[in-house]
Formats: sequence, C-alpha cells, structure tokens
Amino acid sequence: MRKRKDVMALAACCFVLVLGLIGLEWFKAEKSIKPYAIVTTFKGDPQRSRAFTWYSNHAQDEAIIQLMEGKTADSWNTDKVITFTGTTTTANGTKRFVHKVEATGLKPGTAYTYRVGSGEDKSWSDAAVFQTASIDQNDFTFINVADSQGVTEQDFELWGATLNKAFAIFPEAAFIVHNGDFTENPKDEQGWTYLFAKAKKWVMQVPLMPVTGNHDEVDGGAEPFISHFNVPDNGADGSIAGTTYSYDYGSVHFTMLNSESNIKEQTKWLKQDLESTDKPWTIVAVHQGPYGGNTYKKVKGWTELFDEFGVDLVLQGHNHEYSRSYPLRGGEIVGNGEDTVFNLEGTVYVVTNAAGQKFNEKKDDQFYHKVHFQNDKQMFAGIRINGDTLTFQAYDVDGNKLDEFMLKHETI
Repeated sequence: MRKRKDVMALAACCFVLVLGLIGLEWFKAEKSIKPYAIVTTFKGDPQRSRAFTWYSNHAQDEAIIQLMEGKTADSWNTDKVITFTGTTTTANGTKRFVHKVEATGLKPGTAYTYRVGSGEDKSWSDAAVFQTASIDQNDFTFINVADSQGVTEQDFELWGATLNKAFAIFPEAAFIVHNGDFTENPKDEQGWTYLFAKAKKWVMQVPLMPVTGNHDEVDGGAEPFISHFNVPDNGADGSIAGTTYSYDYGSVHFTMLNSESNIKEQTKWLKQDLESTDKPWTIVAVHQGPYGGNTYKKVKGWTELFDEFGVDLVLQGHNHEYSRSYPLRGGEIVGNGEDTVFNLEGTVYVVTNAAGQKFNEKKDDQFYHKVHFQNDKQMFAGIRINGDTLTFQAYDVDGNKLDEFMLKHETI
C-alpha cells in the first residue's frame, strides 16, 4: 500500500514538473515576441512628432505604434486610437530585428499613451506615456550624461541608478543628451539590451538624444549604434547617417557632432548649420571634445566656428572625469569662471564624468580648466534654459551638487 502511495506521489511530482516546464516554455515564447530596447527620440518637430525604435526576435510584416491622447488607455479598440506604421530591418546580421516608426501630426503640449508591436495580440509592449513640447517652450530642463559604457548587467544597473537619481532631482526634464560610448562593445547586442532595460521607465517616455563615441563607431562602422535610434536625417555629407544631426527644442539649437570620422566635411556642414539657425541659444554635443580632460586636436578647428557663431555651451564625453572650462574665445580665457557669463563672452566646455562603471585617473590640469576632478562616482547634469538664462548643475549619483554655473544673454 505504501509503495503504491510512493508511486502516486512520484507521478504527481512528475506531472507538476512537466506542467512547470510547459509553463516555462510558454512564458519564454510569450516573452520572445515582445518588443524590447524601446527608446523614443526627436526626429521632426518636438511639438508635433515623436520617433520610436525597438527590437524584436521575430521578423514582422509591420512595425506599428498606437497612440491615444491622455495618460491612460482603457481600451485600444476604439476610434480614439491613432496608428502609425514604420520599417522593419534585420539587426546587424543577427536574428534580431529593428523597428522604427515616427508619429507625426500630434498636438503640442499634449500627453499621449502609446504601445508598440507588430499588430498581433501578444506582440504589444507595455503602455507608456510621452508628452509633446508646448508651443511656447522657453523654460525647460534637460539631462546630460556620458559614457554609460558597460558590459555586464551589473554595469548597466549603475547607469540605471544614475538616471533614477537624475530624474529624482530634475523630474521636469524634457529629454536626455547622451555624449556617447553607450556600451563597451557595440557588437555585443546583449549590452544594448541591458542599457535600455535598466533605463526603460525613462527612455520609453523621455527622448534619448545620442552622440557617437569611439565605442559606438569603430573602424568606420556604426551599424549597431545607429540601429537603436531614430534621429533627424540632416547631417553632414559623408558621415554615417544618424551620427551627425541637429534639431531645435524651444529657444535652443542643438548640434550633434561625430568626433570619430569625416571631420573635414562635418566642418563645412557645421558652418552651414550654425549660420542657418535663428535660435538665441546654441548647444553643441560631441564625444571627444576640444577642451575636455585634455585637448583633442582633430576637432580643434571646430572651435573657430563656435567662436564665430557664438556657441554657448559644448557638452563632451570620453574622459571619464569631470571638467569645466573657463569661458573661452580664440583659445584664450575671457572670464574668471566664477561670475555669470554674459552676452556670449565665451564658450564653456564641460565633461560630466561617466554615467557607468568606468572611471579614468584624473588627467593633468590644463590652462583652460576652471573645475577639474575625479570623484569616482557616476555623475549627470541638469541644464535649465529659462528665457535669457542658462543654469548648469552637476550632481553625483548620491545627489550631491558638485558644480554650478550660469550663462546669460543680456547686458550687465
């Protein structure tokens, strides 16, 4: 009798185990068709459009985004749903697929709830919310980070914690500028998956505007990098599409440069780009900048154009330390670095340390360094433009403010 009970118990255990394995496989199958690495960016007018990129593990006939006005979506089967379709391509010779869509014709200053997928019932992402820029956007904040540059999941947890603290201090931030080197090895797709997963709650809502770093474009190729972002197609001739571009947000013109290649043609494009804007503020973002922890001579010629067209601020990466220059003009210091910089007196150059796991030893101080240190902690900056004033505040991941300065467009 007891032997029979033992056999029945064993059979029951086997049955439960089989059910568990079936359930696990079902869960894996369900998960495998879900979109991942979802990120939003600006491509067209931030007031009336928004772009999206995501990956999947299955070739799909269509890349689809559905939108509804408001911050909730009770049902996706109503006439209130707006649908856009985009493109699907193979990801970098792998079995993964890239999906890109731009939603256009949106209302300024409006919140939208969205989801992305292929249109099949089980393919949809979780819903997220974004908000278009308002018509009169002369007071806004954005976050600046650089060098998330991880390998392991634990590395990218540090990057996620950096963004968590950044949005805790600057919850109103409208977008993020990342100054390059997103991952250590751009061909390691798992690193990109970790990057977006650890920042999911932010990059699905707030545009992440990328700069190309030396770990993003390698040996003349940047396919993994550009596959993850849907940005303006208005960059320099001869540059890999998606590695140079510019856009406007509110009263600011942003120019995103690529320090890794095509410098000469970019210089021509940079001149055209800067002379064509009528925005009162101009901010340039580049990975290896002219005045970082050290100088980068290949792009030093760009500073003449920064001077000529009155660039206010240059955001840099690469050095994995914090540095801020005095205001500079013609390669010389034109202010004391303590007082507000008035009326384009000079351009300020900043490296906001690293947002990931890697820190370098502090380099030698240069003549242009007003602030220069290595604290071996992830850092970020919040940059607010309010009318004629720009305020820059740099924090570490613990929430300590370590630097601050102001630029102002008015007479003393």
